[in-house]
Amino acid sequence: MSSQLPVVVLVGRPNVGKSTLFNRLTGSRDALVADRPGVTRDRHYGFGNAAGRRFLVVDTGGLGVDDAAIDELSRRQTEIALAEADAVLFVLDAAEGATPGDETIAECLRRLDVPVYAVVNKSEGRDADVATAEFHALGLGPPRAISARHGDRVGALMETVLATLPEADETGPAADAEAPLRMAVLGRPNAGKSTLVNRLLGEERMLALDEPGTTRDAVAADFEFDGRAFTVVDTAGIRRRSRIEDPLEKFSVIKALQAAEAADVVVLMIDARSGVGAQDARLLGLVTERGRAAVIAVNKWDGLDPDARDMVRRELEVRLPFLDVLPVCFISARHGSGLRELMQSAVRARTAAAADLSTSELSRVLERAVAAHAPPAVQGRRIKLRYAHQGGRFPPRIVIHGNRTEHLGPEYKRYLMRRFREAFDLYGTPIELVFRTGDNPYEKKRR
Repeated sequence: MSSQLPVVVLVGRPNVGKSTLFNRLTGSRDALVADRPGVTRDRHYGFGNAAGRRFLVVDTGGLGVDDAAIDELSRRQTEIALAEADAVLFVLDAAEGATPGDETIAECLRRLDVPVYAVVNKSEGRDADVATAEFHALGLGPPRAISARHGDRVGALMETVLATLPEADETGPAADAEAPLRMAVLGRPNAGKSTLVNRLLGEERMLALDEPGTTRDAVAADFEFDGRAFTVVDTAGIRRRSRIEDPLEKFSVIKALQAAEAADVVVLMIDARSGVGAQDARLLGLVTERGRAAVIAVNKWDGLDPDARDMVRRELEVRLPFLDVLPVCFISARHGSGLRELMQSAVRARTAAAADLSTSELSRVLERAVAAHAPPAVQGRRIKLRYAHQGGRFPPRIVIHGNRTEHLGPEYKRYLMRRFREAFDLYGTPIELVFRTGDNPYEKKRR
């Protein structure tokens, strides 16, 4: 059994629908989709879920765009992505048919040591055998007709793909409160991740140099802090992808995301001297999207004057999502200041993610929230929210039952989330609200 999530890489010419398929597999709109070639010039990373399994998806730039420099960049990006792959989906265009460019790409893919699937996209409204007929000549096994836009046959495709890959050890966050707290340290290069880990371990276990890119892989180590067991994972720095030239550093992005997936708590480290980058916000978004508890550690705080500290605080408020619900700790990994607060925040975040919430208490909080601020009427009819219960942990999932809940707006949902967070001290973790419309099963019992 593999210890990490499998990696599925999407390749193909421009405008064949790779980004649409990426969005379909990840349930997101992270990849830019437009009806013109060459939109995706770099790689996008996301978490997919299909056939009851999780996996990482990598969307590559299209090969064969007009600009020679862009084409060369896309080719290099794709080659690096293929080195990360456990399986490859070669996306083709049913409307255009097989092209010389497809044949060139297929020739490269046939040399790979991993499963490659010819995926014929834009096949909606077509007979599958007719849509795939001319793609058999590519020599990549039987082509599979899909529609990424409409989702046709995508589920069956992923069942086939994932069946060929080893099962990952997807233990995720440990349910046992006494188990070692698994903490992944993520951030851009030179933010001080290895210095932090060395400080926590009390030894120079990790190589820490004053230059970016020193750590290339995810390295785990066990230690104790205030009598509690931890496992800390130091990951390679993740910088903006357009600035990554070293293939080893590009490979490290996948390692970091895999480490975050297996963690109880993610510590996102930010270099106070460099400020908050767009990649920091994107990384934090991926972590919270996966439901992981998180703490933000602003490192090298001790060397800043008051004006610089104020500027960093303002930048944090503007650029980082979820700042109102995630702890922010100002630390010096080199000198050890702020580390106790950081570790205590990590423990509290993990406790919040694992919280057991009773139905009666949840329902009382819901009742008080509705009494203070009732849902707005829709077409003259009130939305009634009856009761709530817990539907899961890591992150806490709260299921709310009522009528016409599908008409609740995002602002009111955020209001309810704030009320639950405040009532149960659910800071440091995302919360998932699920709404169900139907009769109250307890109503007949009361009668």
